[in-house]
Amino acid sequence: MIGWIIRVLLIVAGIVTGWFVARDAAIFGFAQVMVALLLITVVFAILAFWPSHWTINPNRFRKSR
Repeated sequence: MIGWIIRVLLIVAGIVTGWFVARDAAIFGFAQVMVALLLITVVFAILAFWPSHWTINPNRFRKSR
């Protein structure tokens, strides 16, 4: 399961890196890893700072007494 996530992440990182660096350049692998780390950081930042009021609250329709 974790292998699939890493594979998809590296595919996306390879596509983004390909926009800026030639695929046959010596730095392509390093740049791909850096873009992958940036994507991981962005995903975890979104998950960490996800506002709790965006989640579904089953008690939101109850009236306070």
